[in-house]
Amino acid sequence: MLDFIKRWFWYDWMMFVIRTILFVSLLFTLEHFSKQLTIPFWLGALWGIAAFSIPWLCLQKHYTYYLISEMAISGGLCLYAVSLFPEAYVAFLGPTFMIASNSAQKSYRWSGPMTIFVIPALLSESSNLITMILQFGLIYALGFAFQLLVVKHRQSEMIRDQYAVLEQYSSQVERMTLAEERNRLSKDLHDTMGHSFTSIMIGLETLRSEMNTPEGERKLDSLLQLTRGSLDEVRQYVHQVGAAQDSRTLVESLQALTAEFQALTKVTVRLRTLGEKVQVSQQVKTTLHRCLQESLTNAVRHGQAGEIQVSLHFEEKQLRLVVQDNGLGTKELQAGFGLTAMKERASDLQGQVHIHSKPGEGTVVTCTLPRQVEQQEEVIRLLLVDDQLSIRESLQVILEREKDFEVVGLAEDGEQMLEQCERLRPHVVLMDLNMPRMDGVEAAKRVKQKHPGVRVLILTTFQETEKAVEALRSGADGYLLKSSEPQELSETIRLVHRGGVMMIAQDVTNQLIQNYGGGALQEQPAEPDKPLPPPSGLTPREMEILQCLSKGLRYKSIAAKLYLSEGTVRNYASTIYTKLGVRNREEAVQKVFGNQV
Repeated sequence: MLDFIKRWFWYDWMMFVIRTILFVSLLFTLEHFSKQLTIPFWLGALWGIAAFSIPWLCLQKHYTYYLISEMAISGGLCLYAVSLFPEAYVAFLGPTFMIASNSAQKSYRWSGPMTIFVIPALLSESSNLITMILQFGLIYALGFAFQLLVVKHRQSEMIRDQYAVLEQYSSQVERMTLAEERNRLSKDLHDTMGHSFTSIMIGLETLRSEMNTPEGERKLDSLLQLTRGSLDEVRQYVHQVGAAQDSRTLVESLQALTAEFQALTKVTVRLRTLGEKVQVSQQVKTTLHRCLQESLTNAVRHGQAGEIQVSLHFEEKQLRLVVQDNGLGTKELQAGFGLTAMKERASDLQGQVHIHSKPGEGTVVTCTLPRQVEQQEEVIRLLLVDDQLSIRESLQVILEREKDFEVVGLAEDGEQMLEQCERLRPHVVLMDLNMPRMDGVEAAKRVKQKHPGVRVLILTTFQETEKAVEALRSGADGYLLKSSEPQELSETIRLVHRGGVMMIAQDVTNQLIQNYGGGALQEQPAEPDKPLPPPSGLTPREMEILQCLSKGLRYKSIAAKLYLSEGTVRNYASTIYTKLGVRNREEAVQKVFGNQV
């Protein structure tokens, strides 16, 4: 009740004051003429209290309940007073004004005739009926005019609030769009320019054997130095472009959002944090920022909330953002674009969004994400093994762009790798298959025997399925092609380091399935799904991904099942949605499988 009163405007207080004055004057009148009353004074006082409070309480529920209770209780009290004092009919002029002021929509069709004609006919004698009708009609007209004034004021307030919300939302969208564009640009530069320069360096290195003159050697060294210098400049530019979005912590970002929202909308927003604060990834920060932004906007725009409580919980295994408002609430929540996007963002991070809303109880939005610490907190020590110096140096350049990677050694064959493993203790070994003295298969087997904790990732140029199976059976933890994208390579290294399941390149996996039926590496192969004709140009692999999505599997589970990296699964999902012309997995599954799932 107190929360409701806090949202009163001047006209609400005006109606309350009028009602209070009428109630007090009625008590004085009853006390003054108490000797002439046919009922005890206390009974009349209780009747007056009921006439004061019951219609007002009914008004908080629905205006129709108010109109009926006002006419019945206040009208009955006035009818009793008129039976004692004919001039007491003026006491109903106040309720008449309020009935007109609180009538809405089609209720005027019956509240007007009842107040102007029926009630005066019950209260009056035939001699002054016309006068009473004119008086009640005039007061009802004034109440109707007051209602129009109130409606205009409410609409103006609503427009102003909606404009403030829209302005704040537009500002946040512009800011987040700019941040995402900067992030996209930095990633594009990282993946395209960096890869191109690396290819140029590898190409220049392959020309070294063809340069027989000292002048040619000098020019080649000059070109390599220039290329490496240009790559360093591109790397610095990438860091500068992407640096702006990482300047604030998660808590600082949410505090800035709530402060700006509160300043623009005049809605009270309280933010508190619980638990030990930890550093989170940029993707987690963006997801929680968007979740809070959408929740605040919906609380004001749809719920008409006056106060919003926001709590951020840093728990042992998860982050939990709870947004609770005191708005109107709703019985049937309609999931629009904003809520759908919010749920998809959380789902991409293996999280969930729950929304609880009931009429009169406000809305509670809970966004839960698994605890994800920045990868930079643990540096992964890498040992690169390849018989070509150019490849080793190129891989070193590519991998050292990542802040959580450290290349601790370079080896040209399996024997050198075993020697350096004893001395350097790497976390992950990236190793070629075809090398002199000791190839990758034998080296993987020996390093696993001596150092079981070292993760081995085979990185080769050709799709040699027989050697791939042999290497994986020898203990290797993954198999990738050197043509893999740098981003996929980095993600695979992290997954292998964290002890993930075997990671196999998509092209190699297709070859394994064709040559071995998918059972070369599995002791107990899973039961194959019933084949379905690929619609809308989907490849068999994309259909396989979509079947997993239809079963409710998350990207991480699909990656484990199909021996892919999580990033590759995300790329497949994005391609599937584009080909089908849909926005999310639900629409994709419905379009392809229809009522089969």
